[in-house]
Amino acid sequence: MQKFNIQSPDTTIVPLLIDKINNLTKPKGSLGRLEELAVQVGRIQQTLSPALHKPQNIIFAADHGIVKEGVSFSAPEVTAQAIPNFLKGGAGINMFCRQHGFLLKIVDCGVNYDYKDLPGLIDRKIRKGTRNYLYEAAMTPEEFDQAIGIGAEITEQIYREGTNILSFGEMGIANTSTSSIWMHYLTGIPLAQCVGAGSGLDNAGIQHKYKVLKQAVDRYKGSGEVTDILRYFGGYEMVAAIGGMLKAAELKMVIIIDGFIMTNCILAARQFYPEVLDYCIFGHCGDEYGHKMVLEYLNARPLLSLGLRLGEGTGAICAYPIIDSAIRMINEMNDFKKAAVTKYFD
Repeated sequence: MQKFNIQSPDTTIVPLLIDKINNLTKPKGSLGRLEELAVQVGRIQQTLSPALHKPQNIIFAADHGIVKEGVSFSAPEVTAQAIPNFLKGGAGINMFCRQHGFLLKIVDCGVNYDYKDLPGLIDRKIRKGTRNYLYEAAMTPEEFDQAIGIGAEITEQIYREGTNILSFGEMGIANTSTSSIWMHYLTGIPLAQCVGAGSGLDNAGIQHKYKVLKQAVDRYKGSGEVTDILRYFGGYEMVAAIGGMLKAAELKMVIIIDGFIMTNCILAARQFYPEVLDYCIFGHCGDEYGHKMVLEYLNARPLLSLGLRLGEGTGAICAYPIIDSAIRMINEMNDFKKAAVTKYFD
């Protein structure tokens, strides 16, 4: 796995940011989380006048071998079918991107389909889906490193395009199964509490999913090291997201974290570089069972709770206007002196 140079942002500027916010024409602390967000983004960017430029959302897509075991409500071919819909602008993520001014990139890391030069698709296919981790490792060490590199490459590309805030999404049928296993290993939370409905399983389906995943975990004979666990049970699109998150932190970009799957990706990224969390804003708490628990494990406070479980980055983008409001607050509100308003607190 490639190395990243990730450092926590310098805190020297924080008192200056707080002082600026406290002198805006409002009661002290009256804008709550917006004030906290402004401080966080100002600290990341090391400026008293933070700015958001060219927000982008990257969707990494890949198929999972474990889907053959009936762990998903959705048909396996849905991954491949969703990609053209993204590129034609007809998916939920497209609507939110248009609404909030996000550019969207779609990256094929391992979809089980030959698209034959589909216009707009970024082709980085590693393999046509991972192997079935009920019986063998999902990917080789070389494939794991390749996926990390893909995520880092695409993130660096959008940084060069002028983006300083981004979110990550995913498309991969059965990736809530992979997320549940990662969550179990990386938090110590019992597997049964990490497994949910995914795209719509009923209670019987959830029980079947749990039994399959429990069997896979019981059969695992690897080293137990973080990289081995992520590789053995991983998805190409999820490992690519880890690489993207780490590169974004290295480049001092603001990262908006989406739902259950992306939260488990940042959970994994944190195992390598704990400082990555300093660059993260958690967009929402979704409806997938286990999401609330992994957020609590990370001491993360999501901005929204809308019962979402779509993925693709939708929850992160829904949260973007709140972050934008925080930046507008610190830059556009008058202070007491300029407004000729008496400051009535210390």
